[in-house]
Amino acid sequence: MPLVSVVMPVYNSASTLGAAVRSVLTQTHTDLELLVTDDRSTDDSMDLLREFAERDERVLPESAPEQGGAGRARNLAIERARGDYVAFLDSDDMWLPEKTEKQLAFAAEATAPLTFTSYFKMDADHDGESTDWVPNGRVVRAREHVDHRAMLVRDHIGALTAMYDRNALGTRLMPEMRKRQDYALWLSITREGADARGLAEPLAVYRANQAGSLSSNKLSLVRYNWALYREHERLSVPRSTRALTGAVWQSLRNSRV
Repeated sequence: MPLVSVVMPVYNSASTLGAAVRSVLTQTHTDLELLVTDDRSTDDSMDLLREFAERDERVLPESAPEQGGAGRARNLAIERARGDYVAFLDSDDMWLPEKTEKQLAFAAEATAPLTFTSYFKMDADHDGESTDWVPNGRVVRAREHVDHRAMLVRDHIGALTAMYDRNALGTRLMPEMRKRQDYALWLSITREGADARGLAEPLAVYRANQAGSLSSNKLSLVRYNWALYREHERLSVPRSTRALTGAVWQSLRNSRV
């Protein structure tokens, strides 16, 4: 079976970390490693990770040498990856039990080096486990296929569902940006002509605000998106403006889910 390296950045996530980690350890595809980088948390996150590591050798926590943000924490984990595939999950989200198994089968059938899936949204105060998740009507649907041009219009890939093939793409790190590092990575991969295929079935659960709300955090991403288009993708001002319009529209649409 292919080994899947699961990358998880952590910062002061003790209240949600347990459910996130358990959602990985209860996957029906068991050949995986959970590479966690703690970004110098001040709560009990690292203690909790050590407890998981003592009970399951697949949990491999490491403390960042200095605080560097989620992108740097992800890269430190990716650098330790031994798997055939690299997948991503944040410490406040969850995977459904068959996520890895179904996505690996889909990636093989689609012969795509980058895959993603639909996902559910849950309220910020949800305290359940992935194994007792009851499907709701809040679903962000994955497109069947996206290329670089489509990704420039807006980010179609939910990071908690993304998985790339290291054998096909090599070890790919995220650009050292304060935010939107995941989006920049998908753009880099698709810019090279690699296919990105979406699985319609929702296989993960994203912790979000109440349906219909657009958080200040989402609004703050406008300037980070602009920097991404201009500095990372080197788009002209008109193309950057069109891309930013698409990104804002996506945030508004997804906030209603």
